[in-house]
Amino acid sequence: MRWIYISPHLDDAVLSCGGLIWEQARKGEQVEIWTVCAGEPPDGPLSPLAEALHTEWGTGRDTVARRREEDIAACRAVGALHRHLAIPDCIYRREKDGNLVYADGNIFCDIHPSDRPLIETVRAFLSAVLKPGDTLVCPLTIGGHVDHRLTRAAVESLERSVLYYADVPYVWDHPSTLAESIHELQSGVYPVSESGLKAWQEGIAAYASHIGMLFENLERMREVIHSYWKEDLGIRLWRAG
Repeated sequence: MRWIYISPHLDDAVLSCGGLIWEQARKGEQVEIWTVCAGEPPDGPLSPLAEALHTEWGTGRDTVARRREEDIAACRAVGALHRHLAIPDCIYRREKDGNLVYADGNIFCDIHPSDRPLIETVRAFLSAVLKPGDTLVCPLTIGGHVDHRLTRAAVESLERSVLYYADVPYVWDHPSTLAESIHELQSGVYPVSESGLKAWQEGIAAYASHIGMLFENLERMREVIHSYWKEDLGIRLWRAG
């Protein structure tokens, strides 16, 4: 059996479940992180939002390649294999006529009609490569990021058993959304040791371009993740009742 974590972006699964992933890998289980939005931007000028984020991250035009490298290092730190799909992040996506899909810069929204075919693209990929015994884990979509919504919609369209993880860092910023997201779901805590906590923090540290945006600095990241871990001494996953 494999544990397959579906990550909307090149950091979500490690941010949210890195300690658990390390524990599973340490026990000899095969764990893989499949990132949906890991593709290169289409040709043409970047959106104002993408330009602003590239500046904040200090990454430039090779942003996606650098982020994939960071993700590979993070997956290695927590003991997981990686797989990157070719779908671009929503900040880059364009309609067939070349217009930006999310031109107003709002990416915490419903899936745009022109994006809906991507649900089938992801579903078809998952259907082709998943094995019957795989355990599938995907985000609850706390916070409502459109790429998280797209990812969950694709996973649920498979009509198979799914476990859900709380989206870090959105789970801290949107506690009311968490309550809505887990309505009628049952949860269980998967223990994470102090060694697992350390590996989790090291995995997150590999995403060097995003540490400032997400946590201000590495020291703050370690404090926040330690506090989050201490709540349950593990990571909570949810499933349908």
